[in-house]
Amino acid sequence: MLAVPMTVTYTARVANARFCGFSKLLLAWKGSIYKVLYKEFLAFFAMYTAISITYRFFLPDDQKRYFEKLAIYCNYYASLIPMSFVLGFYVTLVVNRWWSQYTSIPLPDRLMCVLSGGLQGSDERGRLLRRTMMRYASLSALLILRSVSTAVFKRFPTIDHVVEAGFMTREERKKFEGLHSPYNKYWIPCVWFTNLAAVARCEGRIKDDHTLKLLLEELNGFRGKCSMLFHYDMISVPLVYTQVATLAVYSFFLVCLIGRQFLDPDQGYPGHDLDLYVPIFTLLQFFFYAGWLKVAEQLINPFGEDDDDFETNWLIDRNFQVSMMAVDEMYGDVPMIERDRYWNDSNPRPPYTAATLFVLRKPSFQGSTFDMAIPKEEMHFQPLEEIAENTEETVSRHPNMALFNRLLNAAPSPTGLMGGALRRTSAQLQRLHHSPGTDPCNSDDDDSESCKIGKGGSLPSGLGQDTQSTICSFREEKSTRVPLLDIDFHGQAADTTRQVDQSIGEEDHTREEEEEEKTGVSFPSGETRPDSAIPITPQHHSAFLFPPSSSHLEHCRSQPIINHHRVVPAFAQPSLGQHKMSFLTVPSFEPQRLRSVSMGSELTGT
Repeated sequence: MLAVPMTVTYTARVANARFCGFSKLLLAWKGSIYKVLYKEFLAFFAMYTAISITYRFFLPDDQKRYFEKLAIYCNYYASLIPMSFVLGFYVTLVVNRWWSQYTSIPLPDRLMCVLSGGLQGSDERGRLLRRTMMRYASLSALLILRSVSTAVFKRFPTIDHVVEAGFMTREERKKFEGLHSPYNKYWIPCVWFTNLAAVARCEGRIKDDHTLKLLLEELNGFRGKCSMLFHYDMISVPLVYTQVATLAVYSFFLVCLIGRQFLDPDQGYPGHDLDLYVPIFTLLQFFFYAGWLKVAEQLINPFGEDDDDFETNWLIDRNFQVSMMAVDEMYGDVPMIERDRYWNDSNPRPPYTAATLFVLRKPSFQGSTFDMAIPKEEMHFQPLEEIAENTEETVSRHPNMALFNRLLNAAPSPTGLMGGALRRTSAQLQRLHHSPGTDPCNSDDDDSESCKIGKGGSLPSGLGQDTQSTICSFREEKSTRVPLLDIDFHGQAADTTRQVDQSIGEEDHTREEEEEEKTGVSFPSGETRPDSAIPITPQHHSAFLFPPSSSHLEHCRSQPIINHHRVVPAFAQPSLGQHKMSFLTVPSFEPQRLRSVSMGSELTGT
């Protein structure tokens, strides 16, 4: 007589989704929530009814008023108990642990296939080796299941029952009991298995070491699952977690016994306008939350005898029967090899019944982008040489503008005015280099927007009030641009200034003398023009100096000018007739911090 699984299976009843598909499961009794929870439900309702009758018929008026205040208090503070949070995490942990325990049950299917194909010999010796080795594997599984499952232990309460059932011989029992160990000895049959495998290899029944290695690997996997079951049984969910979840549910509904009572409507308490005898929603809440806790209680140890626990006795019977059949009766049992019915068919199509004919009408899935439409003009390949030329032309036309724009866009601005000034300055520079073939500043129209920067354009509003000053040098002559990457920014601030002055050379000194003669402005003897003084025309107060050498960007330097200990001196503008000059003074302080536009690094100098 075969054992029938006790686990409640309803998969076939919900194979297809339909209207109220789960409703047919609500009337089932075996394995249902009604069977698990009805005792607690009746106890809760009985206590609620007893308190309600006592309040209505046995308490005097003054005690009724006190009870009503207590009920309002309990109902108000019952929501502070984090029942949903604690219970939700607890049940999730238990369900994951429940499925992991099922996947840890040792199954002999892989091991029996390797053993049947790897251990050769159709004689009695070969048959004896295969059956004995497979029986040892089944014995190991039986011993571990007997240690963790109450149903299996009731079936095999002693080793004598195991011997009588045929899983162990009397000689094997003597050896098993002769090995003294304070720990569980479920692993001993696995060692016997490995010893027999070594004997079979020496006898030549296992042809090579690779087959022996594969056989032992499958045995180790089988033994590993036995070990996992043992550890799941030894290491439970932490007791404090179980206690917290249980106390949260029980304390909540104990408070609800008083807090959810219907009070006298004549007293005018808020929310107590109706006087009902049966608390319908409180009972539903108890049914859901207490039922949730019962789910965890039933799944925390699936090796018991509940309706939904694992049917371990059925698994023992099934595994022992199929494993013995695989290594004995089916050894070398191969059906006659013949041609299949699609031997000459290059496109075999198994037939369909009338109930499944609709599957043929569905198109075969080719991929999510199979029906994607692309315009025809976008399907043509573009030559890589043309793409490379366009890229090089763009880079050679504006080699430094992209880096400068990135600096202006990415640099943090202390005030909104400074950000707007930098954006306007960037737009002016873009207009300056908009036409690479011609220089707009060479035209006679000095009022042109594109020439305001090169010829002393206006200073953006708020630029002189901010904490940074951007100094850029240009030349009005057409010459080869100097990339920013070729400029060395790795010196100190003073060294950098001297390198710039040396690059200007004697031509700049001569130009300064000529400028002083033309404007009539000279510095006293012994004094030199300060580096921070930049001459600009009064027509347009620009933040940039454009020496008359080249109109191309040579280098840009941004340095903070804020100094909390020095006052910026104001230079009076001398009256020079038609040629008036003014100086935008950028004070220098120590340490100076220079920012490289091209490299993105900062240099600190003294």
